[in-house]
Amino acid sequence: MLEAMEALADERGISVETLYEALADALEMAYKRMPGAHEYAWVAIDPETAEIRVLMQELDSDGEPHGEEFDVTPDDFGRIAAQTARQVMTYRIREAERDRKYEEYTGREGHIVTGIIQQSDSRYTLLDLGRVEALLPQSEQVPFERPDPSSRLKAYIVEVRRTARGPQIVVSRTHPGLVKCLFELEVPEIADGTVEVKACAREPGHRTKIAVFSNVENVDPVGACVGARGARVRNVVNELRGEKIDIVTYTDDLAEFIMKALAPATTEEVRLNEEERSAEAIVKDHQLSLAIGKEGQNARLAARLTGWRIQIKSKSQVAAEAAYGEVDWAEGEWTVDAETGQQMWQPADGGTPISLDEWSGTSTNDGSAARVDSSRIRGR
Repeated sequence: MLEAMEALADERGISVETLYEALADALEMAYKRMPGAHEYAWVAIDPETAEIRVLMQELDSDGEPHGEEFDVTPDDFGRIAAQTARQVMTYRIREAERDRKYEEYTGREGHIVTGIIQQSDSRYTLLDLGRVEALLPQSEQVPFERPDPSSRLKAYIVEVRRTARGPQIVVSRTHPGLVKCLFELEVPEIADGTVEVKACAREPGHRTKIAVFSNVENVDPVGACVGARGARVRNVVNELRGEKIDIVTYTDDLAEFIMKALAPATTEEVRLNEEERSAEAIVKDHQLSLAIGKEGQNARLAARLTGWRIQIKSKSQVAAEAAYGEVDWAEGEWTVDAETGQQMWQPADGGTPISLDEWSGTSTNDGSAARVDSSRIRGR
């Protein structure tokens, strides 16, 4: 019996003591169902010999046990109790397994796990983590990311729930923490604390910006994350299915940090407004579109990374505002004419494109400065 208990405990991944407790409870329940069973009785199992005994005590008038313990093990106890004990033990073993699995994963929120895709539909994807399954809801999936069934996938644990059917582990592929954990796996300097990820802003499936800082003077944080010939960051990009990653150096100088956050655009100057927690970034005219990014993505990620609202203006716009004051500009974006290569401002309402000279108010017949209609143009 001892060997069988040890083998069962090893197979189910639970302790032998837990099995003995489950067996004792099961036998006690079986005994109390027998005719003539004593009211206050319990089962004792010797862990060295596996001897099973039923012990009892008398109860006084107050219902409290008193006096000596007596061995009241029935002669046919094993035969009568076997089936009942087996059923109860099966239930208790399953319960112990669920508790062990929950204890294994509770507190691991914020960690990364690797699973094999078992099932996928429009509502959720199931990942096999070995002993348990993880749930990847549709809301935590990257749009248009459809990994092949039975392929391995890394995900970020966002919640561990206790349910009647066992622990439910909810994971995410869109959480910014996934990018941080992937860099910890690829960059030893991050894992040992030499390099620290200070901030991360992400638009899943498209682009991510991370700010890194070195706690050791002679270590380049960006170089450590990029790796030799870009090997480290390439592994992260491959895991994220081609998502672009911008790595910038974190600095306590907020103006400089905003400049770096707007990379790959080159920022000429940053003006801070501490009260409104906003910043005005000034770039060269030909850098305006790059600083804003496609559909405003670069500016949006830079604002999330720094935690400040960022307004991007070109040098021409700043010069026009200095000459004519703040104007109410119209929406639009900078484009490049395919035939002439000239930078043009395309109004969002579909109006006629305006050249850079017209936008800055310097193109007139007599060569004098002229203000362009402010209802048609606004720098973004």
